[in-house]
Amino acid sequence: MIIGIDGNEANVQKRVGISEYAFQLLWQFFSFDFAQEEKIKFVIYLKDKPLASLPKENENWQYRVLKPGKLWTQWRLPLDLYFHKPRPYVFFSMTHYAPRFSPVPTVVSVMDVSYVRYSEMFNAHDLYQLQNWTAYSVQKAKKVLTISNSSRDDIIKAYKTPAEKVVTIYPGIKKILSLEPRVFGMNQLKTKYHISDTYILFVGTLQPRKNIVRLIEAFSQVIKSSSNQVKSLDLVIIGRKGWQYEEILTAPRKFGVTERVRFLENIDDEELEIFYRHALCYVLPSLYEGFGLPVLEAMQRDCPVITSNVSSLPEAGGDAALYVDPENAADIAEKITAVISDEKLRETLIAKGKKQVQKFSWEKAAQEAFEVLKEVAKNS
Repeated sequence: MIIGIDGNEANVQKRVGISEYAFQLLWQFFSFDFAQEEKIKFVIYLKDKPLASLPKENENWQYRVLKPGKLWTQWRLPLDLYFHKPRPYVFFSMTHYAPRFSPVPTVVSVMDVSYVRYSEMFNAHDLYQLQNWTAYSVQKAKKVLTISNSSRDDIIKAYKTPAEKVVTIYPGIKKILSLEPRVFGMNQLKTKYHISDTYILFVGTLQPRKNIVRLIEAFSQVIKSSSNQVKSLDLVIIGRKGWQYEEILTAPRKFGVTERVRFLENIDDEELEIFYRHALCYVLPSLYEGFGLPVLEAMQRDCPVITSNVSSLPEAGGDAALYVDPENAADIAEKITAVISDEKLRETLIAKGKKQVQKFSWEKAAQEAFEVLKEVAKNS
């Protein structure tokens, strides 16, 4: 059996979100023990040659590089699927976009439908592509994989798709980075980035859906409150600039906390580990998330979590997070104050977080996805 996969999302240097999802699934597929399986061959379709970080070719694992990359899923990939033999039994697109025309039954991954819920937060070109290309991909697909029951419900509603067609497969969480042999502590980061001993942390792309402006507003209320027991508190925001981020960058001045907010970009993995481990808490007040993997990443690093009570975030956080109304800055401020001023509460959240992260693994996610692919291949 040949399984074709669009591996382009995994074939990038910097991986976040769907790119990390694709990368982890590829490595898990590569690691499967085929001695107990029928003969399976994976063919990974790419626009460019595979990076060194991807698995090496062998008899069960091959790359097929198709040029040119322009409108790749619209014509170049479909052309190859029609005329190159032998064809895959099933084709798995680990993005919203499946080949426009294909003789091969297709499975697609749709992380979320934020572009439907919050269309005003996307630029016109991206919105058109997300809305139109995802619509035909979902319609043509034999199965649609998604990463939370919240997203599953949204997909079924948005595309009037039969419920049995959409499958929830929770993502995993990668292993904690070892900080050895390099020794890089908090003191070095304090000096390098000019931050306080005490800080709360946000990690994510700077875009409106992440609700960072309201987080900054809530932070200003925390540090101005007479009940705040942490006087030298900073807010550290780590993430690349996404889109419509201008209001985010000007928010500290608007709320009078310019000297207390640090925007950091291009933070390496070892530094990020330190930031998580030393933060008083991690706050993700998103308006909408397909899953909210950073919630688990923070828990894995013994960092108490405050997050929104909407969309998929309660699925990710379980009983190990403190939840807020993301539309209410005062509620966010109240929960931040509670966590930073109560060591026992932080310890309770950390202990529950250790148990919560054990529920999610990439090995389990890949095995569940693999079973769906085999089912589609055999039934088509």
